[in-house]
Amino acid sequence: MDRAQKAQEVKELGQAFADSGVVVVAHYAGLTVANMSELRNKMRAVDGTVRVAKNKLAKIALEGTPCEGINDLLTGQTVLAYSVDPVAAAKVMQEFSKDNEKLVILGGSMGSDLLDPAGVKAVASMPSREEVIASIVGCITAPAADLAAAATAPASDIAGILSTIEEREAA
Repeated sequence: MDRAQKAQEVKELGQAFADSGVVVVAHYAGLTVANMSELRNKMRAVDGTVRVAKNKLAKIALEGTPCEGINDLLTGQTVLAYSVDPVAAAKVMQEFSKDNEKLVILGGSMGSDLLDPAGVKAVASMPSREEVIASIVGCITAPAADLAAAATAPASDIAGILSTIEEREAA
């Protein structure tokens, strides 16, 4: 990698760190190419990114970003996972680490808050942005559905009573 490529790598990583809602750092020693491809595909499905970068370049890129505190985690073979959604990357990494023991979560950052492995697990257990939006929409539409059911119920009750009366007269 020449100097220009390194500068471009630092710039891209810095932008990713600044824009991300969560960054998760893990060791990946022993994962196969197929495992890494599977992890990348799962992360892509939730609009996240998995990236293997040189630790030195990642440390330079972290300078001045909210997640600067994860510098200490960047030792050995590390993989960075990040997403704009504050929960998505943590969920995917946590789920993937359950199936693949060779992926060891070291910690991460949610904005300026540093996360240890238990913190990443706690973030992963939170509902995602889409789940929160769906529950809010459900809460908003539930009263309207109840109101519509209440408004149509008397008409159906009257229709049921009239049909019962007709059946008695016919009998």
